[in-house]
Amino acid sequence: MMKEFLKFIFFFSVIILYLAGCKSAEKSLKKGDFDNSVFRAVDKLKNNSGHSSSIEALKQAYPLALSQHQDDIKRAQSSEDLFKWEPQLESYILINKLYNVIAQCNACARIVTPQNFEKEEKIARHNAANVRYKEAENLLSIGDRENARKSYEYFERVNTLIPHFEQVQKKIDLAYEIASFKVVVEQVLVTSKRYQLSNEYFQDRVNEYLQTNKRLNKFVRFYMPDEAAKLKLQPDHIITLQFDDFVVGQILIEKNTETVISKDTVKVGEKFVGRSKVPVYGKVTAKLTQTRKTVRSGGLLDMQISDFKSKQIVNREKFNGEYNWMCEWANYNGDERALTAAQLRKCKSQELLPPDPQQLFIEFSKPIYERLTSKLQNFYAKY
Repeated sequence: MMKEFLKFIFFFSVIILYLAGCKSAEKSLKKGDFDNSVFRAVDKLKNNSGHSSSIEALKQAYPLALSQHQDDIKRAQSSEDLFKWEPQLESYILINKLYNVIAQCNACARIVTPQNFEKEEKIARHNAANVRYKEAENLLSIGDRENARKSYEYFERVNTLIPHFEQVQKKIDLAYEIASFKVVVEQVLVTSKRYQLSNEYFQDRVNEYLQTNKRLNKFVRFYMPDEAAKLKLQPDHIITLQFDDFVVGQILIEKNTETVISKDTVKVGEKFVGRSKVPVYGKVTAKLTQTRKTVRSGGLLDMQISDFKSKQIVNREKFNGEYNWMCEWANYNGDERALTAAQLRKCKSQELLPPDPQQLFIEFSKPIYERLTSKLQNFYAKY
């Protein structure tokens, strides 16, 4: 019975979907979405060449869609917009998309005769790229950063329209060079008389973030000192980072001794009652000493951003971070039955060696990294 019911539900669903598909081309036509009406009708006629409502929808929708796009092209042609070839191109692309889907459906090509505007599309694409390219060159010739950024966007648009048009990649690179705000990030300094600590982990993570994070302002470029020296770079900003206050491996021992009593009575012995031995029950105690060892590490990173030309400090901030490593163990004297399961497990634990100073340094620097990179992202968003 259940099987028959499930079959009914399945076939009912198929019928509903079929009927919905039949109406979709007509519905799009009534809404004035002529392109979509054509696509839906063609999709239906590929599988059912005699589908009457789709035939009728295609007959009406294609001429209307074609007329609509041709009107858009005429409006663009009469426009004074410098980049008027681009909306014309978009219209030709849509017209030719309609042509291709109809041409690939034999039944559809017998219902309407699609028109091909491939030649017009190519002309519009070339003209759109050429106009955008010339305007990008004009902006680039001004020579300032703001116009170079517009120029960069325009050259990228050209490359999208026609890849490698007039060696456009060289122009993109040149525009980006002028458009970019250049920042040199100096090596992170670690001053410590007690420990020989390496900044490598922290430095590498900061470098990787600044070089690869897509959320950063794409026109702000970050350089390492050796890279800047090699390029003989004249940067806009210098970022100096220094761990000027930190402690690694500060140990704190906390001990707590208490007498614990079993929650329930347990057998503590036996006694004679008459000639028989009977168990004696009572609560037991133990002296429990719990030890907690905390190894504290923390530090303060000083960030200073200065203008390369004026040597003036444009931003300064400090970021703190800390990391506490902890180990707990316990021991007892007395009856272990006085202990809870958790206390007994702790008594079986042993004192562990803490991580070495370098690892502790890395751990407390992790939250500093998060705060620093978030600050740099927000700070340079406006440049």
